[in-house]
Amino acid sequence: MTRIPSLLARSLTNFVEGLAVAIPRLLSGLVFLALAYVTVRILLALVRSSIGRIYIGDRELVGDLIVTLAAIFLWFGVALTFLKVVGMGDIAASLGTAVGFIALGVSYALSEMIEDTVAGVYLLRDPDFNPGYRVEAKGVTGTVAAIELRKTRIDTDAGDRVVLANREIESRWTHDLPDGEGSSNADE
Repeated sequence: MTRIPSLLARSLTNFVEGLAVAIPRLLSGLVFLALAYVTVRILLALVRSSIGRIYIGDRELVGDLIVTLAAIFLWFGVALTFLKVVGMGDIAASLGTAVGFIALGVSYALSEMIEDTVAGVYLLRDPDFNPGYRVEAKGVTGTVAAIELRKTRIDTDAGDRVVLANREIESRWTHDLPDGEGSSNADE
């Protein structure tokens, strides 16, 4: 029976020693999180302000996408650094590597969607490709009704609305100018 009290005493001693080591790390982690929160909020406000000047009106969707991606990267970096500060550097390294492989797999699986989104950003920034302009793309001739990040909607002369993936349009399209001269993005 004398083993139980000594086991309890040893367990309590180990617990107290563990707390003595963990409390400073936890406090450092909490201070880091507070500073990181303020820093990330300021950085995102700066990014949002800068992007907001570039992408205005119906192009705000592109700006929102950029701000969201910046927020994801910043907060992921904060999470990995927090784990390092509280003494879990090995877990942070493993997590960073695992997320990298997962992101690679997801990007491969969503490659067409990513291609559509990138092409959509280019189309949204192109001054010759705007809603109301007459264009010819993928054998479809009509007026651009809407440009979204992944799709463009074109109203044909027959009254149909055709929805095309941006990756199909961005690589080759022709703008029908009012004076009859056509311009193309094929040279760009």
